[in-house]
Amino acid sequence: MPERQGTYTIKLNSSPSVLCYAAVASKKESEGPMASYIDILNQDSMFGQTTWEKAESRMQQEVAEKALSKGNLSPTQIDCMFAGDLLNQCIGSHYGLRDLGIPLVGVYSACATMAQSLGLAALFVETGAAANALAVTSSHFCSAERQFRFPLEYGGQRTPTAQWTATGAGAAVVGASTAPPYVKAVQFGSILDKGVKDINNMGAAMAPAAAQTISRYFQDTMTGPDNYDLILTGDLAAVGSQLLIQLLERDGYKMGKKHGDCGLMIYDRDIQSEVNAGGSGCGCSATVLCSYIMQSMREGKINNLLFVATGALMSTVSVQQKESIPAVAHLVHLSTTP
Repeated sequence: MPERQGTYTIKLNSSPSVLCYAAVASKKESEGPMASYIDILNQDSMFGQTTWEKAESRMQQEVAEKALSKGNLSPTQIDCMFAGDLLNQCIGSHYGLRDLGIPLVGVYSACATMAQSLGLAALFVETGAAANALAVTSSHFCSAERQFRFPLEYGGQRTPTAQWTATGAGAAVVGASTAPPYVKAVQFGSILDKGVKDINNMGAAMAPAAAQTISRYFQDTMTGPDNYDLILTGDLAAVGSQLLIQLLERDGYKMGKKHGDCGLMIYDRDIQSEVNAGGSGCGCSATVLCSYIMQSMREGKINNLLFVATGALMSTVSVQQKESIPAVAHLVHLSTTP
């Protein structure tokens, strides 16, 4: 059974396993460094559908089915799934997964959704509420642009601090402890609002929340950066990553080369110049985690990982009303040791 460790962290004593995982992405991501690790790369960003929103739902369906097939599991063997995306009422998830027949808990933490869904899935397995639980998260560049910014036809200019919403999805099945990666602990972050209002600089809005969650985890577990092979955020990109390092140094933690960010990993900023500060969208961290990162842990290249997904919790309405941008960061500790 889980137990509270320190003030904010939940330790999972049975060490549930990530049994299987999959990632789906599209043309832009196929041109980046993660391409060879992604299970399905569709050069058609419409995924054969008639709208961007339907395309995102198709991604959710494909990534869930791919993860299950890799684990030789059927939908009837999944007791519960946790899924979310960036669209209003999470329609990417609801329409994409409706035919699986699996009990659904819809979740939303913006770009922090993959850590939230994975953490909840692990907790359900840890407590015995589920034998197997599925975590699914997605985003689509075009559907997100239409909802949060401007239609693509508008041709708006992107600022240097702006991030490119990844067209991608990730899925992971958590079950009883059998093989690595193991989920050792989770921490659900608190909302933090530092008054940032620039919708084109989400990294600055999210970095303080990431620093808060990471610092709390270090304090709860009496560990530090040197105890981990990688502390992976998603998606702070270039601006937010620099801020995070500065904020953690202020708290007494020097990250050195321990820090990585999914928004800086999914694209090559030197070649793909239009991505500006890097990747974003909850599908960004989901795609990187459920491809390169999980495979690296299976191969023993990464043995101790803190996955810290970050989310900017604004909406089109809040931005138009001149509200600041609240942020949150959720953490999942993954290890190759049970």
